[in-house]
Order: sequence, then structure tokens, then C-alpha cells
Amino acid sequence: MSLVANSNKEVKLSEKALARIEELKSRFPEGKKKSSLLTILHEVQDENDNWLSVEAMDKVAEVLSIKPIEVYEVVSFYSMYNQKPVGKFMFEFCHTSCCVTRGSEDLIDYTLNKLGVEEGQVTADGMFSVKATECLGACGYAPMLQLGDYYHEFLTPDKMDKLIDDCRAGKVELLSKV
Repeated sequence: MSLVANSNKEVKLSEKALARIEELKSRFPEGKKKSSLLTILHEVQDENDNWLSVEAMDKVAEVLSIKPIEVYEVVSFYSMYNQKPVGKFMFEFCHTSCCVTRGSEDLIDYTLNKLGVEEGQVTADGMFSVKATECLGACGYAPMLQLGDYYHEFLTPDKMDKLIDDCRAGKVELLSKV
């Protein structure tokens, strides 16, 4: 487990996030509030530029009255939680068998070269990062990636160029309005 990126600052949550966390906790009986951990981690990650510092994880432990190690174990297990800062637009490419046979590895390399970063790095302008992830469950639409709440499918270098341009132009939504 590598909890590498400390922000060394106090984690403050908005009133909206705190209300949402309380609502999530209320769905579970006394003594079972920890069952809301995964969803609460998403809320806190959303509040903190899409990553979870050690301080943010400690805040979650405090809110749930659990030990910090219980939060660290979950965050380090699931790839949906980011343990270091990421770009505003994080391209999460599927790199399992269906996508690989349809060219996802070449597309990841293409995107990294276009952006001038290595996997896991953030572009100098803070806009982009690229990550290979496990199956996203859209095998019939390979190669594909997830960007925020949305899937982008049947990708090609031309489609990646357009997606990057659209991100830079502010034309890309990251969160669904559900």
C-alpha cells in the first residue's frame, strides 16, 4: 500500500458534502455506518480535486468513527480512488483483453505522446492525466475509456484528438446530472 501524496493541509468539506455524507450514513443501522464508506469516499474525492490525500482519508475515518487504516485499505484496493493529484480530465483507458485486441495499448501510447506525459502524470497545465484501468464492462465498444461519469467508445486517434480539443474548449461534461 502506498499512500504517497500528502497535501499537509486541513480537509474542509462543503455543507452540501457534509449533508450528503450524513444522508448516506443514515441509510444504515447503528453500528453499520461503515457500509457507507465507498460512497463517502467518492463524495470526499469529488470535493478534493478528484483525489484522496492522507488527510482526506483520515477525515473519512473520523466521520465514520473508524480507524484510518480501514479507509487506507479500501482506497489502496480500488482503482476508482486516486491517491495522488490527477488532471481535471482523467482518461481512464480499459486495458483488458477485448480493448487490447482492438488497440487500446496503442491508443494509450498515442494519447500519452500527444499530451507529453507518462502514465499517471499530470500535464503541466493541470488539465490531463492518463491511466490504464481494469475492465470497464463495455467490451463490445472497444477500445474505450471513461472520462468522469461518461464512456467514450470505439476510439481512434482522430476521436482522441477531438476529445482532447473538446476538453480544452470546455465542451466536455464530467459528471452526469443524476
